[in-house]
Amino acid sequence: MSDLVLELTAPNGLKYSQPIGLFINNEFVKSTSGEKFATVDPATETDITNVYAASADDVDIAVKAARKALKSEPYKSLGGPGRARLLLKIADLIEQNAHTLATIECWDNGKPYLHALYADVPMVVNTLRYFAGWADKLQGDMIETTPTKLIYTIREPVGVCGQIIPWNYPILMVVWKIAPMLACGNTTVLKPAEQTPLSALFLAMLFKEAGVPPGVINILNGVGRVTGAAIASHLDIDKVAFTGSTQTGREIMKLASINLKNISLETGGKSPSLVFDDADLANAVKWTHQGIMFNAGQTCTANSRILVQEGVYEKFVEQFKEHVKNVSKIGDPFESTTYQGPQVTQAQFDRVMGYIESGKSEGATLAMGGVPHKNVNGKGFYIAPTIFTDVKDHYKIYREEVFGPFCVISSFVTEEEAITRANDTTYGLGASIFTENMKRGHRVARAIESGTVWINSSIDSDFRVPFGGVKQSGIGRELGEAGLAAYTSIKSVHVNLAD
Repeated sequence: MSDLVLELTAPNGLKYSQPIGLFINNEFVKSTSGEKFATVDPATETDITNVYAASADDVDIAVKAARKALKSEPYKSLGGPGRARLLLKIADLIEQNAHTLATIECWDNGKPYLHALYADVPMVVNTLRYFAGWADKLQGDMIETTPTKLIYTIREPVGVCGQIIPWNYPILMVVWKIAPMLACGNTTVLKPAEQTPLSALFLAMLFKEAGVPPGVINILNGVGRVTGAAIASHLDIDKVAFTGSTQTGREIMKLASINLKNISLETGGKSPSLVFDDADLANAVKWTHQGIMFNAGQTCTANSRILVQEGVYEKFVEQFKEHVKNVSKIGDPFESTTYQGPQVTQAQFDRVMGYIESGKSEGATLAMGGVPHKNVNGKGFYIAPTIFTDVKDHYKIYREEVFGPFCVISSFVTEEEAITRANDTTYGLGASIFTENMKRGHRVARAIESGTVWINSSIDSDFRVPFGGVKQSGIGRELGEAGLAAYTSIKSVHVNLAD
């Protein structure tokens, strides 16, 4: 076994081959500096392994490989049908390695194994197959003007892409970006999150096995301020796609401005959930719990602001607390009964605990949780599901994204008040509405300033449906047919037919 591909044994006993090198031009290589960083198991606080960290020089090498692949055979002439076959082959290989990928996600990220296996991996496979269907259907238009002009458009690849991935859904976010990128004929230099680097490197082996040509997909682990910054500012990268915090998104925009890169951003959220008096309360409780506590609250669309109409407010709070007690079982991520694993890192644990202290100091009522959970072998970055009530709209815990198993519940009187307060935020990624009155549901959905609105559910995304935000929650859309726009450029051709 190469010193760039290690044989690891996961806590569930699975033995598998884990690359730790940079993936450039279809080969695993050491970083030019030789520097490494550790990736940590958040359930036990122990190091899993060390992976190589890419420098700006490594980014430059990978960009050159991506640029060469874009203009060279066999990729240049592969065409839509050929790229579709590659995507379908990748999907098949991921399906065949589902248990390994779910194990890596569980170990490196801390999410429950069964959630990774039955939620994340199937979404990955479906996304790849969906965009495989688009690869041979990219077409322009013929535009009528005058009898002496023929005008048509061509959809071309954007070029070399820089793609920067978050840590909350590692393989899913890789594929949300890789699938449309490849379907449209681009190449990429992709940086996984430094907190969760392992699954992307395992995917690299599958990309090569599927027959992706050298240089088309390059994967560079590294820290954001070095590797991510080098990608965002590289003069020979044509586009940067980023998912992560709003603050980092702003920095990406600044760096990308050096050559006016095409950019797409999916950033933070502070999603409201509006529960009206006429809602099916049991359904509202179930979905709002899912919307904030799933993935240990580490979901960008998490409905962390729950606004409940005053007629059912007290009843909702009691039912919600009871549901959390019954469903949000904290435990070893590999145990089948675990619903909530640890926060991904010590830093994220500290961040959430800081917001808990802020809520208490500002005067909100801590209705549930608010403490570390150390009942899993005394280790791990676990936090008990946390609920605050009596929250005022200017409190930090109401306005800022926490990204943990943490929500505020507040009451409202009228529909107009609910809409105004829901929109009173710098974010606009997701929102959910619970009502049995469909006229109200559609009316409020139109009034909410958000990229996605759910009526009587929450955070249930679909690979066929566009996803993205407004305001400071991002620019552009991923998934669905709309997701192709981020990876194509439209060229207009004017033909003079006059004598």
